Amino acid sequence: YLFRRRVAINQQSRNFSSSSSKEELLLEHEVERKFGWLLKSLFFGSALYAGYQFFPYMGENLMQQSVSLLRVKDPLFKRMGASRLARFAKDDESRMKIVVLGGDKELINMLSTAKDDRTRKAALNALAKLSHSDDALASLQRAGAISVIRSAPCSLEDADVEKFKLSLMKRFQDLKYDVSS
Repeated sequence: YLFRRRVAINQQSRNFSSSSSKEELLLEHEVERKFGWLLKSLFFGSALYAGYQFFPYMGENLMQQSVSLLRVKDPLFKRMGASRLARFAKDDESRMKIVVLGGDKELINMLSTAKDDRTRKAALNALAKLSHSDDALASLQRAGAISVIRSAPCSLEDADVEKFKLSLMKRFQDLKYDVSS
């Protein structure tokens, strides 16, 4: 601090610059700024691409994972997969994507093998959400959902199980499917 110098305002540019005129310095500074934005854009684009590749929780991979969770033996994972599918079934396109991935058959299998009310409730909830699409309902009927829904035991503890069963059976009746068997 004994030999203080007056710091120039544009010292960094002058240290690395080979030009001397003010216009050339401004032009060089502008190029450096634009190049910085280009590097930032490349970095964020690369990070986004890497995130999409490495994190399966983005895009359609999550729907495929949810259907895969229905194939696991643990009821907790089955309930997680069913609740995810219920959330995904918002429009006809996503409902049909679930059907194409085999989610309808897995949900019916989950319901038929469920040993507790919470698992039955999760399966029935997801089936009820799928049933809002006529094409998905036709696929459920072809997969034998009516007999499985009818044979699902009644719940003494959870009224939602009965509510979902009744809404599904009513939906099958509305589209003139034979539910008497």
